[in-house]
Amino acid sequence: MPSEEFTLAFSCPNRAGIVAAVSRHLYDNGGDIREAHQFDDPETGRFFMRVRFAIVEAVVTVQSLTAGFATIAERFGMDWRLASREAVPKIVILVSRFDHCLADLLYRWRIGELRMEIAAIVSNHPREVYAHHDLDGIPFHHLPVTKETKAEQEARILAIVEEAGADLVVLARYMQILSDEMSAALSGRCINIHHSFLPGFKGAKPYHQAHRRGVKLIGATAHYVTADLDEGPIIEQDVERISHHDSPDDLVRKGRDIERRVLSRAIAWHLDNRVLLNGDKTVVFRD
Repeated sequence: MPSEEFTLAFSCPNRAGIVAAVSRHLYDNGGDIREAHQFDDPETGRFFMRVRFAIVEAVVTVQSLTAGFATIAERFGMDWRLASREAVPKIVILVSRFDHCLADLLYRWRIGELRMEIAAIVSNHPREVYAHHDLDGIPFHHLPVTKETKAEQEARILAIVEEAGADLVVLARYMQILSDEMSAALSGRCINIHHSFLPGFKGAKPYHQAHRRGVKLIGATAHYVTADLDEGPIIEQDVERISHHDSPDDLVRKGRDIERRVLSRAIAWHLDNRVLLNGDKTVVFRD
């Protein structure tokens, strides 16, 4: 019988004995470490680690492993997550009129590239806007929003997220600024794709801003959402070279490709427990 695999990801103040304690605990529970990454940040004095392991000599559950690891976590002051790799994370996608990121996520989900369950799609535009997409039975919620109804609309979105038991919310070109309250409620579990290589060209129409400045590279940024617009911890970025021949529309067209691949990478890494927060930055343990 194949053994069940788990991932453990954590950060804590750096001190001697962390790796030894973790390794010993896994060994005592029949664990076999299959992959391990670690990083010591001298600027913050914090230690980061991700371990993929299998249970080969005992029968345990996420709950029993969690309970057993809690003592170690408390001793070292860890922020930590433990997950079974058999579990399929649930996500909720928020989208506006631009649907290229939605289309890409649907495709990657269907072919199994992104191992997840799309629990719901929420848009401030009606279902007819996406009539050319096969949503494959995914619940779709049309929640229009105005300045006057924003609080009510966001409360409904949060209710959908909680009812679905979503592990992650994805802003797939959702062109609404989240309130401070909603950003706080989704802290650490909401990824946005911004159509610019942050920290440059924040806010609206960044490709047009880039064109006016005559840049030679454009990019996209996937980051966690915070109350500060386009200031959240960055997970992934990519760029593409452009020239003086390119119009703003050319930049938008080329940017769509960058946005799709950057967002999909960030989601994949988050779902695989590879992203750890480090203040205003992230530590990403890639493949």
